[in-house]
Amino acid sequence: MWITLAPHVSSNEPWCNDQHPTRGVCAVSRRSGRTQSQARARALARDPRLAIGIVLVVASILGVVSLVASADDSIEVYAAAAPLTPGDRVESSDLVVRSVKLNESSEFYIARGELPVEGFIATRPIGEGELIPTSSLGSHEGLSLTAVVVSPQGGLAEAVSPGASVDVWASAETEDGGYGAPRVIISGATVVRLVDDDSLVSSARGSALELLVPRSRVARVLEAMANGDVLSVIPANLPAKG
Repeated sequence: MWITLAPHVSSNEPWCNDQHPTRGVCAVSRRSGRTQSQARARALARDPRLAIGIVLVVASILGVVSLVASADDSIEVYAAAAPLTPGDRVESSDLVVRSVKLNESSEFYIARGELPVEGFIATRPIGEGELIPTSSLGSHEGLSLTAVVVSPQGGLAEAVSPGASVDVWASAETEDGGYGAPRVIISGATVVRLVDDDSLVSSARGSALELLVPRSRVARVLEAMANGDVLSVIPANLPAKG
């Protein structure tokens, strides 16, 4: 007796279609495959290990994010977009924001959002890219400095440059045509710039300097200049050289 075995049925075979005589077998195969897939899905849904795995992955991600956030203690502070000199009126457009780590020094610098709406007056030289310290802020209302131009006699030290702190000395003329002992009339003035000698009536007295001085000392400077006193500008402190 010969027994004829039915061929293996696969839904992927080209003959497995509605027009083929074995279409009933194909339908059974498809239903069987769907049943097995649904059974596996229900088994995974009931498996507690899947839920535990998902919870562990989510917890791990949240832990890493929290760790990175706690380790980053950077703050945003203002820095000068260009060099600033004492007396400059500074607004937000003159500054840039930098994200830096200052730790306990953050209180000494202007954080983002703490800039006065009306801006501020620079009270000391600030280089390009330098962070803006709170000590460099002066208010428009309480501005106590003003600029004057003096013409010291003789040459100037190399250290006398824009931003340098200088003392102004004056020596008054005596009755016999000489000059008395020099005295300090301005202490700690700030050099704003060196003025071109061509603008002076006489260049014999040396280079002219624009200085930022306290308003309370302006009268003394103008009196010395009007009396023809010999003025000298001396660096208040020399920069250390490495």
